[in-house]
Amino acid sequence: MFLTTVASGTMLNPLNSSMISLALHSIQKEFQLSFTTVSWLISSFYLASAVAQPVTGKLGDLIGRKKMFLSGLILVAISAIGAPLAPAFMVLLVMRLFQSIGSSAIYPSGIGLIRSHIHDRQASALAVLSIFASAMTALGPTVGGFLIVWGGWPAIFTVNFPFIIFSFVFGLLLFPKDEKKAGLNVKSVLKQLDLPGIILFACGIVLLLSFLLSLSTVPRYAEGVSGLILLIVFIMWEHRTEKPFIDMRLFISHRVLSSVYIQFIMLNIFNYCLFFGLPSYFQDEMHLSVQTSGLLMLFMSGMSIIVSPLTGRWIDRSGEAQPVLIGACLMIAGAVLMTLFFVEAPMIWKGLILSLLGISYGLGNVALQAAMLTASPKDIIGTSSGLFQTCRYLGSILSSVILGMLFGKEITAHHFQELGMIMIIVAIGSLIFSFRFVKLAKDLV
Repeated sequence: MFLTTVASGTMLNPLNSSMISLALHSIQKEFQLSFTTVSWLISSFYLASAVAQPVTGKLGDLIGRKKMFLSGLILVAISAIGAPLAPAFMVLLVMRLFQSIGSSAIYPSGIGLIRSHIHDRQASALAVLSIFASAMTALGPTVGGFLIVWGGWPAIFTVNFPFIIFSFVFGLLLFPKDEKKAGLNVKSVLKQLDLPGIILFACGIVLLLSFLLSLSTVPRYAEGVSGLILLIVFIMWEHRTEKPFIDMRLFISHRVLSSVYIQFIMLNIFNYCLFFGLPSYFQDEMHLSVQTSGLLMLFMSGMSIIVSPLTGRWIDRSGEAQPVLIGACLMIAGAVLMTLFFVEAPMIWKGLILSLLGISYGLGNVALQAAMLTASPKDIIGTSSGLFQTCRYLGSILSSVILGMLFGKEITAHHFQELGMIMIIVAIGSLIFSFRFVKLAKDLV
């Protein structure tokens, strides 16, 4: 029940990030907006999540993870009430930001609670979270479609209530009380939060990611340059301040953790290129129906869900090194098969190639989460797990840039094979870092 309570909260972020896709058309019509304007409901969610995950993770480390977890649920509940009643698009956008920040606060707090209170078979526990997240990401658009038919676009917000109530009630009852820290008050928390560092980080990340999102249309180079400058200033500030928001020395002293972050970015570039790109290819180039496209995607997401608990048990027995390495090898194999044979392959072989790609993601996702948990110092697990999720959003945004450049004007078999070549390069990079991870992990032992 403890684990189910954490999982039912942490799945709110992937569920709401994917479920919105089928509601955009209805919202666009109701508020009489352009597609560019209404798409901010997606972009703002990713940008806010990328910043909020490490910030709320840091807050959880300071004030207590149970408090942060429950506070995140309250913010999502506010959005579930306010969004359906929104009189204007800007109000809806604010509610969407509440949803993003609230659901972002839940993941690092949930990971911290697992690290502190589940000592046996931690990798299997993380696999449960991965199953929930993968299932919600994969099924989100389908669930969203049924909900919109049933209750219009507001239903994708109100559907959160059963999960919020379940997670809040059982979290209140099952999670141990946060340890009281001597001298902890608002002033001391603000002092330890490193507000200048957080502001520099937030502004730098938002500007840089906004620039990356613009690459597929009209590049906003000023935002990219400004974002890089702010992040450089952020790094310099973090080196000098007494209590940094993100201790940059951590990435030098904990090289295993740095390797995990880089691999997780590459894993998510690879996965989201498939997740966002394949449905468009199936429908625009192969002229398949939405239902058939969805069934084909289930080969990939379904295998990922099946493999996740098996990976957790494997890691509990043998550690993270082997699953990380084999997952990277399967990424290369899947990308090569997709590039060379997928376009002309019969439907059953397409399904088998997608299954192989799903296995590679299931292995890598669970193994890298477990490796992050092992490599992170216990007192900053909230911050480090928040940064881990920021790597996920960075990977998803970079995949959107790649797809925008390749599929921006039209989607052809040739463009799909070019995407395959890019994915082979990403997979080779992941394999190189996997060998580095295995070596660093052995040296650490």
